[in-house]
Amino acid sequence: MKRFLTTLIACVIALPALAEIEIKEVTSPGGIKAWLVEDHAIPFTALELRFRGGTSLDDPDKRGAVYLMSGLIEEGAGEMDAQTYARELEALAASFSYDAGDDTVSISARFLTENRDEVVDLLRTTLHEPRFDQDAIERVRAQILSGLRSDQTDPNEIAGLNFAQMAYGDHPYGSEGKGTIESVSALTRDDVVAAYDSVFAKDRLYVGAVGDITAEELGTLLDKLLGDLPETGKPIPDKADVTIPGGVSVVEFDTPQSVALFGHAGIDRDDPDFFAAFVLNHILGGGGFESRLMQEVREKRGLTYGIGTYLVPKDLASVYLGSVSSANDRIAEAVEVIRDEWARAATEGVTQKELDDAKTYLTGAYPLRFDGNGRIAGIMVGMQMEDLPIDYIATRNDKVNAVTLEDVNRVASELLDPDGLHFTIVGKPVGLETTN
Repeated sequence: MKRFLTTLIACVIALPALAEIEIKEVTSPGGIKAWLVEDHAIPFTALELRFRGGTSLDDPDKRGAVYLMSGLIEEGAGEMDAQTYARELEALAASFSYDAGDDTVSISARFLTENRDEVVDLLRTTLHEPRFDQDAIERVRAQILSGLRSDQTDPNEIAGLNFAQMAYGDHPYGSEGKGTIESVSALTRDDVVAAYDSVFAKDRLYVGAVGDITAEELGTLLDKLLGDLPETGKPIPDKADVTIPGGVSVVEFDTPQSVALFGHAGIDRDDPDFFAAFVLNHILGGGGFESRLMQEVREKRGLTYGIGTYLVPKDLASVYLGSVSSANDRIAEAVEVIRDEWARAATEGVTQKELDDAKTYLTGAYPLRFDGNGRIAGIMVGMQMEDLPIDYIATRNDKVNAVTLEDVNRVASELLDPDGLHFTIVGKPVGLETTN
């Protein structure tokens, strides 16, 4: 019954309309800060914990340690082995999930109000007393190695890694956060413990909670769950030097269709022109079938099934990327069209109608992101990490609507660099070869 109720809640739970979402800043008696949205309509809470640093905290010769560690957190804790732990979690009708990316390690918890205390006890044991049993290490290591071997035959993964190596060099961003077959194979239990010690600390912690919990109850929960964490973790790496020369890099791969990842330096999330760049990207390549690149590359010429662009403002570097795939004998034409459209947007800008249509879409679609407690909790944590104000949800669409045609076209001329656009192409492209 409890499992059914959890599944049902996960499927149907939704908060009030976007305009009614009220975020409170909560500080626990022990000084831990969090953002909270109370919703007592359903006895269910989503808790999101995020720790800044992520896989970028790995030492160069220990790549994959943080990722391996994050996969082991649920493989037993305290006196519970992996099987006992899984049974305890199921009995409580709760769910925990862990993830590690370039900049963060995240923990997501979902639980019923009636089981809150027991769930927090289990999560605390998980977080503070992971076992890292050798059999679990070997089991999770084998899963990661299987994925890495699969990545070696995935053109998209190959393109991403090659582009990252070019763009970021020796910075952690320039290598795979999951590690390599060699580095993961060599990791020891001591490396996993060191990765654990580097990540979980109060100086990099962000918390969001949504659901059937009061500010006072959340404060008590936070101190119980997180109060004993160390004050500081491993230092965050320095900013990356982004070096993306214009041109083409071809990675030979036996496939009938080439995959291309393209881009150049981007724009930081806290840049005053970010919203203008955000709207520009929607018009150029981020707006699905309505974007210029989709119209020119797919609709008019039939060169691809899909093409998209996206701003990537990471903590330590920002890039502007796009991706496309096309038949080997047509990818060169796709590259030429993309360069032409990049140049046209940079020199001619966009039209008022394109701007108005983009604003209508971006403001109308925004409320759809807030479709459940878990999504809201994740968004709130992201807002905190990006140092956005607590009223950002209410004011975000105003910022989009405030973007003028002059703003977009000025940013287009400054941000878009058709000569600096680099294409990393995996396949056997006809008429293209490495230029640098």
